[in-house]
Amino acid sequence: MFGRKSRNVREIAPEDIFLDSSNLPGRDDPHLEARVVLPLSSRAILGVGLALTLVIAAFTARLFDLSILNGEAYADISRENRFHRSLTFASRGELYDRTGRKLAWNVAASSSESSFALRAYADSPGLSHLVGFVRYPKVDATGVWWREEITGVSGAERAFDGTLAGKNGSTMTETDARGEAQGHLVVEKAVSGQDLVLSIDAELQSKLFSFLSAHARRQDFVGGASVIMDVETGELIALTSFPGYDHAAFAEGDAETIRVVSEDLRSPLLDRAISGLYAPGSIVKPIFAAAALNERIIGPEEEVVSKGAITIPNPYDPQHPSVYRDWTVHGAIDMREAIAVSSDEYFYTIGGGYGSQVGLGIRKLDEYARRFGLGQLSGVALFGEQVGVIPTPEWKAAVFGEDDPWRIGNTYHTAIGQYGFQITPLQAVRFIAAIANGGRLLTPQIIAGEAPEYVDVGVPDLYLQIVREGMRMAVTSTRQDATVKVLNMPGISIAAKTGTAQVGAKNEWINSWSVGFWPAENPKYAYAAVLEKAPAGTLSGAAPGLRPFFEWLIANKPEYVE
Repeated sequence: MFGRKSRNVREIAPEDIFLDSSNLPGRDDPHLEARVVLPLSSRAILGVGLALTLVIAAFTARLFDLSILNGEAYADISRENRFHRSLTFASRGELYDRTGRKLAWNVAASSSESSFALRAYADSPGLSHLVGFVRYPKVDATGVWWREEITGVSGAERAFDGTLAGKNGSTMTETDARGEAQGHLVVEKAVSGQDLVLSIDAELQSKLFSFLSAHARRQDFVGGASVIMDVETGELIALTSFPGYDHAAFAEGDAETIRVVSEDLRSPLLDRAISGLYAPGSIVKPIFAAAALNERIIGPEEEVVSKGAITIPNPYDPQHPSVYRDWTVHGAIDMREAIAVSSDEYFYTIGGGYGSQVGLGIRKLDEYARRFGLGQLSGVALFGEQVGVIPTPEWKAAVFGEDDPWRIGNTYHTAIGQYGFQITPLQAVRFIAAIANGGRLLTPQIIAGEAPEYVDVGVPDLYLQIVREGMRMAVTSTRQDATVKVLNMPGISIAAKTGTAQVGAKNEWINSWSVGFWPAENPKYAYAAVLEKAPAGTLSGAAPGLRPFFEWLIANKPEYVE
């Protein structure tokens, strides 16, 4: 039996292991792969732990000092050293008219307590609705600004507020317990607003306002509006509404002025030029004359005999036929003459048809009214524009119910601008400009120098020329029934059309229109004016009211006449 030989067995240390590189084909020696790392010594670990203990002890001691030993003192310092944010108000951009005249600008406040400039406005009549006014910043009882911006409220101040306003800046100031500044930090610099040049001529607009509003007062009209447009660019040379109001007083917050204006039954705050809706009456006849030519239902030389009225059988009451009257007997008249004398009977006939003459019908009347910009927004940059109404069977059903169907008489009345028809003065000047310039329906521009924008109405200029000739005849014709002879004056060649619309439950009031363009042979400017709500029977309307303005224009502004 062999004796057991005793031997000591020692485990192989990791560093003694032989690594065969042939067994590790993916090993990366440069990056220490498969290397053996020696273990840290206990002395190194002890040193790191001691250092960490000292750091924690230091932080703990400081925290104890801040929170326990001197906590109240440091809290007082924190409360007494504060950051205060102060506003730097941006300088608002100024407004100018096309001639460089200031319309709105900034002035230093009379009180040293106000840190923003106040708005000043040109002291000229007829500018309040167009220029508008602003609302100022406000502070609460503790001196904190709860409204920080100077904001446009109406007119151009509102429409172009984003451009005029600029951007306020702010500064952070640290103060100590004694209120002394310890440092300043500009967080954001104020950016001034941009100046704007409007398309209007302020002097011309003020004169138009003064002449027309004075005439309106003499004839007992409640108010009115007038617009002048460049027929090539769409720039508005004048856009005025009356009665006006003191927009500077509104900006200042004058409580008494605001109360008086707000309670005025004439509605001085209403911008009638863009927001006032009026039955157009006969001023829409040029549109429907152009439509009849374009649809080839009648030629310009074909005549309709005006006997003073047309009579239509009444299927609901045969003993009482429906009678649609003209304002006078005109005899046999062609299209140019029908425009010049404003024959209702002629436009009843081409609008709804009568006898052997085919009419446009309500669908075409609606279509062409819309082609010339009625029943839609014009695209002007100002706020508050109204759409208006073109009477149609659908409109009648919505307003009066399905039990009252559309009748031929409704078509007749629509063809002469009555029966629920409503437009704004801005829409009126826009369609007159399209007739004057050969069929381009322009977007009204209120900023000077903007690129013209337009759509084509789809009526050849050959037909529009006939309409223009009829409007010129309304001024120059020697016929007793020509309607705008009051504007036949030396020094200016005007083509025009008038309109009178009956309003009120018993037709006890009238609105009076005058629209047109000049020079008649080479149109440059179109105009529209409406006078609102005078007693029925008033004979001196918008056209006579415009004559003094045109006389002033000839004498003082030849650049607009030649």
